[in-house]
Amino acid sequence: MTDKNTQLTNDDSEFAKLIADNQYFKIPKVGEVIKGKVVNASKAEVRLDFEGIKTGIVRGRELYNESDEYGHLKLDDIVEATVIELENENGEMELSFRYAGQQRAWDGLRDLMKSGEVLNLKVADANKGGLMVKIGNITGFLPVSQLIPEHYPRVEGGDKNKILEFLRKFINTPLQIKVIDVDEKEDKLIVSEKAAWEEVQEKAVSKFKVGDNVKGKITAVTDFGAFVEFGTKMEGLVHISELAWQRIDDPRDIVKVGDQVEAEIINIEGTKIFLSMKKLQKDPWSNINEKYNVGDMVNGKVLKVNPFGLFVELDRDIHGLAHISELSDKPITDVNELAKAGETIKFRIISIEPKDHRLGLSLKAPKEKLIPEKVETEKKTKDENKKEEKAEEPKETKVTDDEKEAKEEKKEKKEPKVKAEKKTKEKKAKK
Repeated sequence: MTDKNTQLTNDDSEFAKLIADNQYFKIPKVGEVIKGKVVNASKAEVRLDFEGIKTGIVRGRELYNESDEYGHLKLDDIVEATVIELENENGEMELSFRYAGQQRAWDGLRDLMKSGEVLNLKVADANKGGLMVKIGNITGFLPVSQLIPEHYPRVEGGDKNKILEFLRKFINTPLQIKVIDVDEKEDKLIVSEKAAWEEVQEKAVSKFKVGDNVKGKITAVTDFGAFVEFGTKMEGLVHISELAWQRIDDPRDIVKVGDQVEAEIINIEGTKIFLSMKKLQKDPWSNINEKYNVGDMVNGKVLKVNPFGLFVELDRDIHGLAHISELSDKPITDVNELAKAGETIKFRIISIEPKDHRLGLSLKAPKEKLIPEKVETEKKTKDENKKEEKAEEPKETKVTDDEKEAKEEKKEKKEPKVKAEKKTKEKKAKK
């Protein structure tokens, strides 16, 4: 009896050790995905057997996910389920197909992000920040910043309601996207249309180089410049500073959507192409001295009034600045009191810097600084006066040596006679 009890105890110890070491049956944890065999399936519940040791049950809302993956189970099918409770009221594990499906879906999304596979998905919904797409039963977000240029909502003033109205047009429209961020804990899935587009764009961009001239159509005008479509759905940006040589406050004053333009590629960064329209135009400052000179009085149209002065248009290409210090001899508290935008005023040019495309204007410049032509006139007058004075002076005559000797002889002959007359006068004076 004792030997049998000892043997039983030893067997129990070995069994306990196997369980403790997880060598016989690995006890799952809550949240873990495990595989089991279907032993009973109905519309209300599904029972799974795990290696003949433990039974689990899937019921209620945990029975089905949004797909039909678990809708047609039959006996002996091997399926995955997530443990949500180790033991319920009946001593069975409480399981979920829903969580298992999501787990598998997130694993699949991570694989998609790593592979960079391009997906063709329909837009499910839109909000003011972007679009929503569905990958399986998980909703992904496509931010506005990740749209391709052609689909970007270029709404004047950034009106959010207009942006939403624009984005809603894409609902049910298929877009090519890539998965760029997956965070299961945060339930976050970010996708990008631009990332998928750039892969194709890189090949197209490689056909162009800096210095190439392109012809295209203005597709959008913003506060910072204009977008030009050229080639095969290629798009480049002409920054406001590259639209024209003159100073520009609003690109809409220079171009509008639909205009056909020609531009030069000045930079390529990845898939971004930067263009210049003004590089194909002659620089009007290169021959400015043929039109304007320092000291000239000119009529200028005030384009803009700033606290530091006036921006003035002399003609379509040449603009100048009348600094506040050149507007009046008296202290100025408000520049708007002196001029308003749209007014035409007579200015004097005080400086021209062609290389820097700068021209200075003044309303109060000193005469000696600003009227060089008058100074030149005065100088000419003085020179002419000096010439006249010289003309009135008697001319010097050249005397020969013979004439000099004759004069000296006459002088010597006259001297004794003069002395004698002088003595006679002195005697008479004494008497």
